[in-house]
This record gives sequence, structure tokens and C-alpha cells, in this order.
Amino acid sequence: MLAIYKRELRAYLHTVIGFIFVAANLFLIGLYFVVYNIFSDYPYFQYTMQSCGILVFISVPILTMRMIAEERKNKTDQLILTAPISVVKIVLGKYLAALTVFVIPCLVSCIYPLVMSKFGEIAWTEGYLGILGYFLMGAACIAIGTFISSLFENQIVAAVVAFVAIFIGYMMSSVCSLISSSGNVLTKILGIYDISTPFNGFMDGTLEIGNIVYFVSMAALFIYLTVQSIQKRRYSVSAKHFTFGAYSIVGILIAIAMFVFVNIGVAKIPANLTSFDLTYNKMYLLTEDTKNYLANVDEDVNIYVLAAKTGYDESVAKTLEYYEASSKHIKVSYVDPSVSPRFYANYTQSAPSSGSIIVSSALRNKVVDYNDLYEKEYNMYSYDSEVVGYDAEGQITGAIDYVLSKDMPKLLVTEGHGENQLDQTYTAALSKANIEYETVNLMQISEIPENTGCVLINGATGDISEDDLKKLTSYLDKGGKVVLTLSLTDEELTNIKALAGYMNLQINQGIVLEDDPMHYCDTKMFIVPTVDYSSVTSEVFSSGYNVFSPYNMGVIVPEDDDAVTYDIFLETTDSAFIKEDYMNMSTDVREEGDPQGPFAIGVSATKSETGAEMVVYSSVTMFTQAADAMVSSANQKIFIATVGKYMGKENAISIPSKSFDLGYLTTTYADLIIIGVITVVILPLALIAGGIVIWARRRKY
Repeated sequence: MLAIYKRELRAYLHTVIGFIFVAANLFLIGLYFVVYNIFSDYPYFQYTMQSCGILVFISVPILTMRMIAEERKNKTDQLILTAPISVVKIVLGKYLAALTVFVIPCLVSCIYPLVMSKFGEIAWTEGYLGILGYFLMGAACIAIGTFISSLFENQIVAAVVAFVAIFIGYMMSSVCSLISSSGNVLTKILGIYDISTPFNGFMDGTLEIGNIVYFVSMAALFIYLTVQSIQKRRYSVSAKHFTFGAYSIVGILIAIAMFVFVNIGVAKIPANLTSFDLTYNKMYLLTEDTKNYLANVDEDVNIYVLAAKTGYDESVAKTLEYYEASSKHIKVSYVDPSVSPRFYANYTQSAPSSGSIIVSSALRNKVVDYNDLYEKEYNMYSYDSEVVGYDAEGQITGAIDYVLSKDMPKLLVTEGHGENQLDQTYTAALSKANIEYETVNLMQISEIPENTGCVLINGATGDISEDDLKKLTSYLDKGGKVVLTLSLTDEELTNIKALAGYMNLQINQGIVLEDDPMHYCDTKMFIVPTVDYSSVTSEVFSSGYNVFSPYNMGVIVPEDDDAVTYDIFLETTDSAFIKEDYMNMSTDVREEGDPQGPFAIGVSATKSETGAEMVVYSSVTMFTQAADAMVSSANQKIFIATVGKYMGKENAISIPSKSFDLGYLTTTYADLIIIGVITVVILPLALIAGGIVIWARRRKY
């Protein structure tokens, strides 16, 4: 086999064909690389490889057309047919030689992500996974071309037939969609020869064992068919009776059946065992929060996708596979609206958009609109919205939690005292955690409603009235729950201080400065507090996340209090101090008279006599999108856990959207010209010129 491999490899490298093949691949890969990644500053190299997929079914037939057809034309195949050497070794030698030539542009492509990394952050694993997919598809197509080359004597005919065969496989997914959008027996049969779907599966950053098995098994099948094709002629030349391993129709049928059953078997294995999310931010893999939540689900939940399974959003479909694999109580079904147009009426009155998801349990149903599965932002330059994040997990997990929740109390958010409005990210998080909230002015109600799970006073810059204080105190006397966040203001907050005083907490309206450099960021006003374990910080504590809390008031907790139990879960160090006249502060150094810490940044208090509970946060600014961006949404996790606990949802779960934004590369016009000339012009032309020189020299001698 080694001798045949060397002979075939020399044949490729001593003729122009091998060099033209490598040059054509590198030209197209380089062209897309320059356009997508250098000119457009796009940090995802896998899309370059995906665009080059079309090159395979054009170039591979040229590479394989002479492989065996030339032997037949020159009658040298008679030597092979009668030689005392295994046909398997002959075919493998020829196949591996062609594969070696194909490997060359793949290896050169591995350099391009390294070039990109010089201009910014890139998606490393996705890029190299794309190259792997390109190589495996090429390996399978080379095997197809090898088989077809064994059927013909004319190289041109072999090339044309190979082109048609590979092109059909590349377009089979589209053909199946035209036959039936929901799939049927015919599309399942035709789908066996679908090359593009597993190839595209490598381009979304997920390593699917099934896709690798498909291409490897397809290459093995066509190599076997090539062996059988040669074996048939060898048998007719040198044997009068069948022997073990000779050409056999039964053997071919068994090989095809094995190919089908192996791939069906792998497809039946749960996705969590065969699918590995290699995206830079684990885009499609379920987070530990969702996995832990699903592990405790003990009631059946049906997830209906209002779309045909064939052609549905591959990213969402992949995420749904993880859900089904993570819990035996989760079942995913696809319902084609063209087949069952009124299916939605069993769960909701208005028709959801195509591709939407209905989550249903014995208690209730919830519709997740397809448009909500992706986070969008308005682009002021294009005057259009653009997708910036993937929120399928957050929406689906939230919907499952909603349909399984027994009680649905409301969160009451006060207004009318200069309160901060919750950021959109926080209202979205509340929605995903299935926490319903209502904004209300306390002056307009006679008392806090009984179905109120919790009252949120979010950074009031003006004081509440005496009447409001009485309503809140009365609510607490009945075992109510209040979350109070503080905002720096020069207005005297007498009644808000009195509300905190219900739990014997003292509020100092000065600004807290942290003097320990390990516990502040940029300025002493931007505090990174110590995080202690509690029911609301358990996730942040176990993950080792920091919390970011800028512009804090001083919250002082009594050392001993028999009537109230305290849990300080966010705290400054002993080095912290308060500047009480912060509006006229001239230095950030502690001076005589400045109260010294530690101070509570987050503290919960429970009054034993009434059962009332209160959480006080010293900064409202910590619960903003800007603060969350500093600490991977750790602040948001604490906020949701706090409200969820008081709403009777101690395991409230809200999965943040996963951002698509890696940022753009930063390249100059000079970079574009230099890289473009090298990859698109110099490298391909040098290869072609080298091939011509070698061919001319060999012809001369």
C-alpha cells in the first residue's frame, strides 16, 4: 500500500493537476477570508469555510477523475487485477494520496485564524471546527469520486459524473424540503445521502459525533464500493468461482445497511452524550442553572414547535435536543402549521408567529414567540434592528418554570418618589423568572393588596409620605416582605429611614468609600464587596463571581438585637468609611469624624414577632445593565434571587441572553492589501507556476 501511495502522490505533485487543485482551494479560501474576515472585520472564520463548501464538489472530481479511470484507459489496470496484492490496499493507497493533496489547503487554512487573532478577539474553536468539517466533507467526497472513477475509462466522464453525484448530495437537503416540509418516508430515504446538513453542522460551533460518524462511514462505504467495483473485474479476469471477499451483491447491500444503521444508531443516542458545545460562550449548551432546575422537574412538560422539523432553525433545534436529553419529563414535538393550521387554538387564542414554541403542562400553557428567542438591538447606522444575542435557553427555561409554578403572587414596584425604573434587562429577567410585577403609587391605594408577594422600593430619591409609611408598616406587621434599594440624594429621607428602622437598621445618607484596593475598582466609590454565602448569593458565591456596587449609602447593622435576625451577605471591609458631606467632598482620604466600616452593602432582616422580612441594598446603581456588564450579570442574579425568594420562588431561575457580540477585528487598509495580495494572488499563482515548472522539467527529461 505504501508503494502505491507514494506512486500516486508523486503523480499528483509531478503534474499540474495536483498544484491546480491546491491553488484553486487556497484561492477561494483566501478570497472569502479577505472579504469576510479582513475587509469586513468579521471574527468568525468558520463562515469562510462554509462558503467554500461549494468548491469541494467542483474541485474534487478533477482530483479523482484519473485515479482509476486512467488505469483502465491505459490498460494498466490488468496489472493491478492480476497482481498478488490486496485490492483494499490498492484502493486505500490511491485514496490516501488524494486525501493528502486535499489536506494541504486545509493545513494552510489553519494559519488564517492565527492571522486574524493579531487584529482582535476571534472565535478560535468555531474556526478550527469549521476547518475540520471542510476536511471531513472533502474526505467523503474524495471517496465518492474514487468510486466513480472506478466505473469509467474516460476521465472527463468520470469527472462529470462525480460532479453530478457530489452536487446531488450537496443539494439533497433542499430537495427533501421541496418534496415535504414536514418529512416523509421518501425524504428519510433521500436524506441518507445528504452531505450539506452534517457539513453545516460543523459551522455553528457544536461538535456533533453524529456528523463525524456520517462522513467517516460514508468514506468507508464508498471505499468498500470501489473495492467491490475493482473486485468484480478482477474476479472476471482471474477467477472462475466466488471466493471470500470477491465481488458480492449481498456484501454491497450489507455495507449499505451497516452505513444506514450506524448513523441511525448514533442519532438515537441522547444529545448530551454526542453533542459538545465548543462556542466561545457555550451558546447552545444548557447552563448549570437550567440543568439543576431540570433535574428537579417531576411533572411532564410538552414543548410544541410550530414548524416543520426539516428546515427549522438549527440553533433552536439543537437547544431543544439538550432539553429533551436532560429530563425524561420533557418531550419536544414539531407541528407543521401547513398540516395542522389550528393546532395553536388548543393552547392560546391568537396565532403565534411561525417557528414559535408552546410550552404546556397540566397546570397552564405559555407561548414563546420565535422573535423572542433572539435578542435584538436597534442599529443607529443601518436604521434597523440586528441580532445581538441568543436567548432561547432563557425563554424556554422561564416558560417551563411558569407552566409548573403552583402559585403566582405579584411584585409591587412603587413609584411617585423619584424611584429608578428597572432596566429592560431586569424586567426581561423578571419575565423569564415568571415574576409578575405591577407599578403602583402608594397614595392611590388604601393598603397593600393581600396577593402581594413583595414590595420593591427601588432607589427613591424623594421621601415617602407618613401615610405611605403606615401602609408599608401595616403590611410588614402582617408578615410582609420589602426590598429596599438606596439612591444617593441630598434630600432628607426621614420616612425611608424609619422604614429601615422597622428592622432597627440605620441609614447614613453619606457616600461610602472603600479604602482597601482589593475591594474597589478604579475609584473608591466603586466598591467590590465581600460576598458571603446566603440564600440569595448562593449561585454567585459558589461560582466565585464578584459583585459591583457603585455609589453606596452607609447601612449600619446593630451588633445585638433579640427581636431581629440579620444576615449580611454583601459587606465592605473594615477600611471603608463614609463621607457624609459628599457634595462638598474634597478628598477621598479618611478624615477625622468620618464614620468607619464595615458597612452592609446587602443585608436581610427578619423580625421574629411578625415574621416580616426586609432586604436593604445600599446602592440602586448596582442593579443596572452597566453594573452587570462589569461582573457577568452577577448583580442581576442576586436581584432575581432576592425577589424570587420573597415571591415564594426561592429557586427562581432567569437565564441571561448569550451575546453574539465578539466585537469586530481592527484592520487597516494596508493590512487588507498585504494579506489579500499574499492569499489571493501570490500563493495560488506560485503554486500553479511551481506545478508548471515541475511538469515541464519532467516532460523535457
